[in-house]
Amino acid sequence: MNKNQPERIVDICRIGREVLKTEGEAVLALIPQLGDEFEEAVDMLYRCRGRIIVTGMGKTGIIARKFSATLASTGSPSLTLHPVEALHGDLGMVGEDDVVVMISHSGESEEIKSLIPFVKRIGVPIISITGNPGSTLGSYSDVVINAGVEREACPLNLAPTSSTTAALAISDALAVALIEKRNFKPVDFARLHPGGALGKRLLLTVADLMRKGDKNPVVKEDSPVKDVILRITAAHAGAAGVVNRDGRLSGFFTDGDLRRQIEVYPDILEMPVRSVMTKNPLTVEENQLAVEALRILGGRKVDELPVINQRGEPVGMLDVQDLLNAGIV
Repeated sequence: MNKNQPERIVDICRIGREVLKTEGEAVLALIPQLGDEFEEAVDMLYRCRGRIIVTGMGKTGIIARKFSATLASTGSPSLTLHPVEALHGDLGMVGEDDVVVMISHSGESEEIKSLIPFVKRIGVPIISITGNPGSTLGSYSDVVINAGVEREACPLNLAPTSSTTAALAISDALAVALIEKRNFKPVDFARLHPGGALGKRLLLTVADLMRKGDKNPVVKEDSPVKDVILRITAAHAGAAGVVNRDGRLSGFFTDGDLRRQIEVYPDILEMPVRSVMTKNPLTVEENQLAVEALRILGGRKVDELPVINQRGEPVGMLDVQDLLNAGIV
């Protein structure tokens, strides 16, 4: 490019909108094309006993890496194979129980075409994502998914833009269909994403976040309400768990209970807490996921819950603020 060439005056936002429109229309045009081949591809990937090997060259190689990463993170063992490196030893990564997914818009990439016979020799099936089903790649594939686009978003109709977006959308559709077919759950996702906020949100248990010890006031049923209030205040809490003679949780007394009943019972401070507590309160168990507890708190519109163990004994107090502070949102 000539550095002395004057800068063109263009409407940048208009260009951006046109690119988004072109690529969006390209993806929408794929919808009616999905049919038996897509279902067959998903079934083949689901039944794969080895790994899903994804390969592509150039820009589609980047799409291949993203597809492989999505598969691996959602319960489908996968790796990316560079087509050139494959011809120089990395083909050893491919085993008889694997499935190979080849991504090529033209289906005539020399690197991909060179790889096909060696993959066939191993005897593994090939799924192709291509904009040219009649290409060399398409003709040698066991399943062909048409990812053809009318034109690239590039004004020269040369740089891979709409075509790579289409390939990305198709690969995402395959991955999501596999998630559904595998009945992949949030807890499964969490096991593969233990780091960062996502892992924290999905893997922390109630026991990890609950207030315990001095911060978890527990009183007996015959304790006077005034003593209960002192225990709550000392713990900087908003409630106290109430236990029976066996030490099991039988009730829950909150600041709200006091405010609601003080007019009904003028001598409430001297009354045993069992007379004014909430009996058989809503609880969470210590081994429950924190995200489940948040759902319970939100659904019942309460701020605190007693935490019990398997014997029904109060072992902690869970406050919604503790969940929010831990990033459980």
